[in-house]
Amino acid sequence: MASRQINITIGTAGHIDHGKTALVKCLTGCETDRLKAEKERGMSIDLGFAPCTIAEMQVGIVDVPGHENFIKTMVAGASGMDGVILVVAADDSVMPQTREHLDILTLLGVRHGLVALTKIDRVEVDHVDIARADVEEFLRGTFLEGAPVLPVSNVTGEGFSRFYEELTALVEAIRPKRTDGVFRVPLDRAFSVQGYGTVVAGIPVSGSARTGDDVVVLPAGLTGRIKRIEVYGHTSETVQAGECAALNVGHWDQRTISRGDTLTTPGFFAPHQWYACTLRLLPREKFVLKSGAQVKFHTGTSEVPAAVYPMRGDRMAAGDEDIVQIKAKTPIVAGPGDHFILRTLSPVQTVGGGVIVEAVRGRLRRNRPNVYQDLQRRAEAVRDEKSFVEYCVRTAESLAANESDLAVRAKVPPGRLQGMLAELTEAEKIFALTPGLYIHRDTASETAGRILEMVGDFHRRSPESPGLDLDSLRQTAEVDRAVLDGMVDRLKADGRLVEKSGRLATAEHRATFGQQDTEHLQAIEELFRQAAFHPPSAAEVAEKTGGPDHAEKILRILTEHERLVPVAPGLLFHREAVDRAQEILIAHIRKEGELQSVDFKYLLDTTRKFAIPLLDYFDSVGTTRRKGNTRYLKSPRGK
Repeated sequence: MASRQINITIGTAGHIDHGKTALVKCLTGCETDRLKAEKERGMSIDLGFAPCTIAEMQVGIVDVPGHENFIKTMVAGASGMDGVILVVAADDSVMPQTREHLDILTLLGVRHGLVALTKIDRVEVDHVDIARADVEEFLRGTFLEGAPVLPVSNVTGEGFSRFYEELTALVEAIRPKRTDGVFRVPLDRAFSVQGYGTVVAGIPVSGSARTGDDVVVLPAGLTGRIKRIEVYGHTSETVQAGECAALNVGHWDQRTISRGDTLTTPGFFAPHQWYACTLRLLPREKFVLKSGAQVKFHTGTSEVPAAVYPMRGDRMAAGDEDIVQIKAKTPIVAGPGDHFILRTLSPVQTVGGGVIVEAVRGRLRRNRPNVYQDLQRRAEAVRDEKSFVEYCVRTAESLAANESDLAVRAKVPPGRLQGMLAELTEAEKIFALTPGLYIHRDTASETAGRILEMVGDFHRRSPESPGLDLDSLRQTAEVDRAVLDGMVDRLKADGRLVEKSGRLATAEHRATFGQQDTEHLQAIEELFRQAAFHPPSAAEVAEKTGGPDHAEKILRILTEHERLVPVAPGLLFHREAVDRAQEILIAHIRKEGELQSVDFKYLLDTTRKFAIPLLDYFDSVGTTRRKGNTRYLKSPRGK
């Protein structure tokens, strides 16, 4: 029966010369020491990859070097592990790199594993039991506490059957990586193959890809298209997260690509220097990490010099866990939720690690209000993709976020993102203001409160007005137009705002007037009504209201309440006069088929001063259309 390929990678870890590579060869038949120097020196100095069939399941095996000089290579390999085989030699027991490798695996979030107690053929049976007890004691309090410790000989094969059974159980217990994320591969190496060109290799940490897909290598920005894929050494049309893969993009120059670069789907990732992170320091005695401390920063397969800045205080002590900012000396690619390792420069040792929260534009000032609290919320949200999408909506710079911006920030493909947005919408945590534009319920509540307060303030200042015009609200609110219009629509739908002729009012608002204003309003409206097609001048209105300032107020009120119609700048007609003029206009054109502009003043028994602005007004509202000096009906109302 053919084996079933599953996207899981198991890695080795442990001290130099404890039998990791030999164990992999027993499992896979593959010699993972591929370099000449490795064969000559009898030690691994680079990562080795091999396919392994376990109970009809094909998984990947990554073999890491155990020498302290190659810890950075070990970290690069461990970043892709789903489970680990911790290898401890029975004749040495727990050694320095055993401890450091376990620390690294813990900090990188590995949670599945077992222990291979190797070289049992070199010691007495009693010594095997003592070594097993030592290892179990060493593992107490770690993620491997209670894991099987399995004596095995790579030479005689003793114990290998039991080891294989437990390894099978381990693989079956591991949940394969999700494959519906953004495709991303921290690259292990690049090389050239005659006839094909450049090939890059690594273990994808998310997503999937197929031949023909567009990809980019960062930070260099090399773009290309996948020509050929090999998974576990066999040609494949697709590659998934968690599979050891080689990808052929022929036209790249392999010399421009190195370990630590990232191959990914274009448009989602960019190189950054500043990252907000949660950092946990190992409980080493007397160790203190001061603000600005220079370290080696490992994430994915990259290793760069960096500086660390705690967000609270000027130092962190051994065993502390808190939020920090890390500035890489050169830009690197990392995403929310990625794990990282910190190592000191001198002496070179692993001191801590944690989770990347998000790339940031520059150094965050800790003394600014709510900066630390926001980072705490962000760090909590990163633990779950849907929660992080919700956080991204809540903290959108323009108060609402569109789908494309959310996909890039949260590093989630559009199709999967839409499902999360639908779930968040159903849970009423976010709302769609318009198709594809989302606002968080908390932001919506805050924004609605601001809008209602602004409209309420306007009512208090101008109780006689029917409401605040939308353009004035847009200018005052300083909110993105699409967000403001969407929120106004929601408030109208909820009945908390009403709109009439482009003016907004709270549902309970009723225009109120003082006694003097009431008298003047009635007098001026009657003046315009009686004047009909010969509206009064500003001087006449001022005479009736006691002065130009008060006249301006009365005219504004009558216009806002649509009793007067602004036909042209500085020219007002009573609403009844405008309606009557339109009736006369329509009746004439229906009868004659057209209207000569010069004839309109005779139809209204007025002057050109008033007739022509009225004709232009009817053109602007869609009643008529003009051709030269002739008008024709245009609007449905005129048909």
